[in-house]
Amino acid sequence: MASPPDKSKTIKLERYNSYIRRVNSTKLLNASSKLLFRATILVALILVFLFTFNYPPLNSSPSSNNNNNNNHHRHRFLSSAFGGGGVGGASWEKQVRHSSTPRRPNGMSVLVTGAAGFVGSHCSLALKKRGDGVLGLDNFNSYYDPSLKRARQDLLSKHQIFIVEGDLNDTPLLKKLFDVVPFTHILHLAAQAGVRYAMQNPQSYVASNIAGFVNLLEVAKAANPQPSIVWASSSSVYGLNTQNPFSELHRTDQPASLYAATKKAGEEIAHTYNHIYGLSLTGLRFFTVYGPWGRPDMAYFFFTKDILQGKGIDVYQTQDGKEVARDFTYIDDVVKGCVGALDTAEKSTGSGGKKRGPAQLRIYNLGNTSPVPVGKLVGILESLLNVKAKKHVIKMPRNGDVPYTHANVSLAFRDFGYKPTTDLASGLRKFVKWYVGYYGIQPRVKKEIPNASEQPEDSA
Repeated sequence: MASPPDKSKTIKLERYNSYIRRVNSTKLLNASSKLLFRATILVALILVFLFTFNYPPLNSSPSSNNNNNNNHHRHRFLSSAFGGGGVGGASWEKQVRHSSTPRRPNGMSVLVTGAAGFVGSHCSLALKKRGDGVLGLDNFNSYYDPSLKRARQDLLSKHQIFIVEGDLNDTPLLKKLFDVVPFTHILHLAAQAGVRYAMQNPQSYVASNIAGFVNLLEVAKAANPQPSIVWASSSSVYGLNTQNPFSELHRTDQPASLYAATKKAGEEIAHTYNHIYGLSLTGLRFFTVYGPWGRPDMAYFFFTKDILQGKGIDVYQTQDGKEVARDFTYIDDVVKGCVGALDTAEKSTGSGGKKRGPAQLRIYNLGNTSPVPVGKLVGILESLLNVKAKKHVIKMPRNGDVPYTHANVSLAFRDFGYKPTTDLASGLRKFVKWYVGYYGIQPRVKKEIPNASEQPEDSA
């Protein structure tokens, strides 16, 4: 009878082959891991190199403001890429809480939208310096040079004011901010500004001034507690009104520009949210605000730039040959008005999106009460800069501008003591001093402001 085949050798061979396969798999896995690690390092180095190449380091000279924006982009990229402080992270929340925590008894916690803007940056500093908590929100759009907004951001940062970069229409971001901070007040200054630009990009005005405002109110109405809201309307809402000085009681149903129409729409939207949801809302109609850190799209700003560069400037006349005049209001006076409105704002009465009782609804003019012809403004700048302007007197185009503004501020004076104290000559001197310092210009600026009788004759 035949003996059974010996299987021991076969079993040993199979075990050996299995062992060899495991060893080879381990070696392959180790080799693959090392290769993947090296490839990751190489890709990271390439990304850092490309990013550094495209975003050069910030130059410290005053004339290098155009590099500020790139520097901030690089900082945010590296922070996000390596876990530094992205939106919603622990580091980010810590900054948000620290910035918005008041440092005085019964201090306010204020969300300032448009905090990197002209009025927003000044108001943020004023509130912070007196001990209120301030958190900024700004989208740093490119309507005018974003490097100026970045420079304002740097200034606020030195005073422990943190600006969250984001858009009013970003609902999750707004909800996150309200989850982190129980704001007592909102100072809503973010908007698409400018009358003439509305003819080029009308959608931006609807997106910011209407949709963005509604989105902010939607989030605020659901907050518990609901914040009190002070927001920026505009003197532009008076439109074709011919009664002077402009009173809050005058008609505002004839806007002369899309910008004015969106601000008027904002006033009606505010009424709706006050009526339905119990939000405390105060609208402020600003009259041609000017001063240091101002907006480059404003006439006093680009007049200064063009006069110094020897370029011609257009000085408008009305269609019937009259001078165009504005109620120029210095920034410090406007800031006092904004703070006064915040201090006298009553609490909202809603809770969880439901109204519990009547809530405060107000509207005020914030102006200087002294209209000045644009030609006189040019004359003051000529004297301050010691440069003769090359004026081109032309008829005002039909682009939405109005020929005359004049504020009646008696209501603001009655309710929170608003009283402007800065005349145009004094305010422009402070602006010019800032302008030449910020842009590193050395003009022959006079030490004394000339009297009105010493102003150059205005050909307008």
